[in-house]
Amino acid sequence: MEKSEIIKKINILRKEKNAVILSHFYQDSDIQDIADFIGDSLALAQWAAKTTADIIVLCGVHFMGETAKILSPEKRVFIPNSKAGCSLSDSCPVDEFQKFIDKHPDYTVISYVNTSAAVKALSDIVVTSANAAQIVASLPRDEKIIFAPDKNLGDYVNKLTGREMLLWDGACHVHQQFSLERILELKKQYPDALLLTHPECPAYLREISDHVGSTSSMLKFSKTSDKKQFIVATEVGILHQMRKENPDKEFIPAPPKNSAYTCNECVFMRMNTLEKLYLCLKNETPEIFIDEETRLKAVKPIKKMLEISSKYGL
Repeated sequence: MEKSEIIKKINILRKEKNAVILSHFYQDSDIQDIADFIGDSLALAQWAAKTTADIIVLCGVHFMGETAKILSPEKRVFIPNSKAGCSLSDSCPVDEFQKFIDKHPDYTVISYVNTSAAVKALSDIVVTSANAAQIVASLPRDEKIIFAPDKNLGDYVNKLTGREMLLWDGACHVHQQFSLERILELKKQYPDALLLTHPECPAYLREISDHVGSTSSMLKFSKTSDKKQFIVATEVGILHQMRKENPDKEFIPAPPKNSAYTCNECVFMRMNTLEKLYLCLKNETPEIFIDEETRLKAVKPIKKMLEISSKYGL
């Protein structure tokens, strides 16, 4: 089926079924262009909670669909491909994490939004890459904290806040694989370019960056900066929105360690396609389900994050 025909069918179905399509910044450009809303993982879940649509198709990975369902239990939530997981979320199995928590019973458990509903249910506070440092800084200095699952984001927060949080040993396969050597070569090739880096990247890359921030932060920085060239160290999908919002600027994807590739893609995000989006709407599958006990436990740390964010204007 031609792309134009698939798009036509998707538009018919979403109108007939009162459905909205939400896309993460890391999705393929075709999916971003057809979406009703584009954002990072928490923004997508919050948007899903506000919509009056009966059906939400979240084009991202599985934990994002779960987060939307946690905040919108009355709505039907789907993802185009049930195999679209997350290396970072998968690096923190709930049974192993439970044992880790049991060994440190007097610790506050902070989990990154990039986790399963089951891990969120074990947490005291959920954070995003945009607010993690501010939320940790808002807690008492002597509070003992477990931070999971991203060791790089945790290390970044520790350095910003002067804390010594106990870090779970997890990482994102995309952000872990950037090549310092190849990025330094790019910086020589583009001496005026600023390096924008996601905090899920290792410290050696963050330390040579001009801006470290979440996807939305990087997008905003590139828009407000008077510079014309940027090297971007995160999943390459974000460059589509950067280029759309800044047609007069140049965005260069940071390369991975594998010299055969010039950019870094998330294999899980790329499992979603226009055709799978169409089939998802047509067949109303695969659907996200969370048992109510887990959902009620998982929503508490998310609400705690929103409460702290509101209190401190984050």
